[in-house]
Amino acid sequence: MPTEQQRRAEVARDTLETQIQVALNLDGEGKAEFDTGVPFLEHMLDQIARHGVFDLSIKAKGDLHIDAHHTVEDIGITLGQAFAQALGNKKGIMRYGHAYVPLDEALSRVVIDFSGRPGLEFHADFPSGSIGQFETELFFEFFQGFVNHANATIHIDNLRGRNSHHIAETIFKAFGRALRMAVELDPRMGGIPSTKGCL
Repeated sequence: MPTEQQRRAEVARDTLETQIQVALNLDGEGKAEFDTGVPFLEHMLDQIARHGVFDLSIKAKGDLHIDAHHTVEDIGITLGQAFAQALGNKKGIMRYGHAYVPLDEALSRVVIDFSGRPGLEFHADFPSGSIGQFETELFFEFFQGFVNHANATIHIDNLRGRNSHHIAETIFKAFGRALRMAVELDPRMGGIPSTKGCL
C-alpha cells in the first residue's frame, strides 16, 4: 500500500506559453499557496486544496498579456500530472469519488473514476460569460487538461444555479471533495482496485 511519502509529487511544465510548477501532497492538511496571475482561478484552486485536504502549491507564469487561456489550461494539465505521479500505480485507493455541494441557490455534482482512461463530461451553463475578469468558458479547458493527464474519467454537472460565481464555487468544492474520496486509502483494498489488475 502506498505510504504518505509516496503520495507526493512535484511537477514542472515549461513551454513557450507558460511555466508552471505544482507541488502536491495527497495526505496534507489543506494548505494552499498560489501565484498564478489569475486571481479567480486561485480562489477556485483553494477550494480544491481545502475541501480535498491536500497541500497544494502552484506557481505559474503565462502569456496573460494575450489572455488567460494557456495559463488556465496548462495549470489543469500540470495538476493532472501531479495527481498521476502522486497516485503511482493506485494500489489501495478507493478509486471512485463523488460529491454534491450546494451554495445558496446553486448545486453541483462531481463524480470521479481514476480509471486510467481520460474522459470528461462537463455540463454547466453559466449565466454570464465572465466572473470579474475570468472567462467562464475556461473552466472546461482546466478540467479537460486535468483529465487528459490524470488519466481520470470525470462527470461534472451543475444541477441548478443563477449566479455564475456560486455555480463555479460549487463545482470546485465538489471536485475537491470527490478527489478526496477517490484518492483515500482503503484499508480493505490490498491491491489495485480493478478486476484487470491494473489501472
